[in-house]
Amino acid sequence: MTHMTHLARRSLMGAVAVLAFAALPVAAQTPAWPSKPVRIVVGFAPGGTTDVMARTLAQAATEALGQTVLVENKPGASGNIAAGEVAKAAPDGYTFLVAPTSVETANPSLFKSPLLPSRDLTPVMGIGRTQMYLIARPGLEVKDGKQLVAMAKAQPGKLAYASAGTGTPPHLAGELFKQSAGVFITHVPYRGAAPALQDVMASQADIAFDPGIAFPHIKSGRVKLLAVASDKKSPFFPDVPTYADLGIKNAGLDIWFGVWAPNNTPPEIVARLTSELNKALAAPALKQRFGDLGAEPTPLDNAAFRKLLADEGKTLAALIKDRKIVVE
Repeated sequence: MTHMTHLARRSLMGAVAVLAFAALPVAAQTPAWPSKPVRIVVGFAPGGTTDVMARTLAQAATEALGQTVLVENKPGASGNIAAGEVAKAAPDGYTFLVAPTSVETANPSLFKSPLLPSRDLTPVMGIGRTQMYLIARPGLEVKDGKQLVAMAKAQPGKLAYASAGTGTPPHLAGELFKQSAGVFITHVPYRGAAPALQDVMASQADIAFDPGIAFPHIKSGRVKLLAVASDKKSPFFPDVPTYADLGIKNAGLDIWFGVWAPNNTPPEIVARLTSELNKALAAPALKQRFGDLGAEPTPLDNAAFRKLLADEGKTLAALIKDRKIVVE
C-alpha cells in the first residue's frame, strides 16, 4: 500500500513538473495586452464625427483596458493617409484605424493610390452610423422627396444640390438619388458639409444631402426636411418619410464607421478589443454622445461588418464608374 502511494506521489509530482514546464514558454510568448498605450489613428481633423466617435471610444477603452488609448489625427486624402499609416504599422495590437467605411468602399475608385484597404487592412467591427437627410431651402415649393422628383423631372437641370465635396458621401448620396429617380440635378461641390448647408439656408442652393449637422436648422425651420435618405426610420425624426416610404429604390446611403487593424494582428487581441468596444457602445452615456453628432452606436460583428463593406463597395464602385466621378 505504502509502495503504491509512493509511486502515485512520484507520478503526480512528475505530471505537475511537466505541466509547469509546458506553461513556461506560453507565458513568455504571450505578454499581457496592453502593456503600453494603444494608438487609434483618425484620418480627419479634430472635432468631426469620426474624431469625436474615436475619442469617445478611446476614453471608454482606456478605463476598460487600464492603459491609455490615444487618438492621433492624420487628415488628408479622405482618410487614405491614416489608413496607409495603419496598414504599415506593426501588427502588435498597439495601432488601429477608426474611419468611415468610404475609406474602403469608395476611395479605391476615387483616388489613384497603391493603398487597397480591402487587401492591406483587416476589418475588426462596425461601431456606428449616421443617416443622411434630404433637405431643401425654405422657399422650395415641395413638401417631400416624391414632389422633389416630380419637380426635377418637369425642369431638368434647373435644380442644384450642394455637397460636402466631390467624392464625399453627401455627393455620392446625391448621385444615387439622381440615378434612382432618373433626374438631372446640377451638382455644386463645397469644401465641407457646413458651407453646403449654409448655402441651402441662404437659398443659394436648392437641396443638400445632409450628414446630420442640420438638425437645429431643421427644427427652427431654416431648412425643410423632405426625406430620410435611407430605407430605415431616423431615431431623431421618426415621423419623417424614408426613401422606402416614398418608393425611392436603391438610393439610400448611410455613413457607417468602423475599426480596422494591421493585417496579422493577433486574434486574441482583436477579440479583447471587440469585447470592450461592444460594452462601451452599450453604455447610455455613449449613446447620448453619439446622438449629439446625429449618430447611433450600431455595433456590427466581424462577419456583418465585412458583408457591409463588400455590399457598399460594389454599389459605390459601380456608381462612381457610371457617373464618371473623378477627384481632382
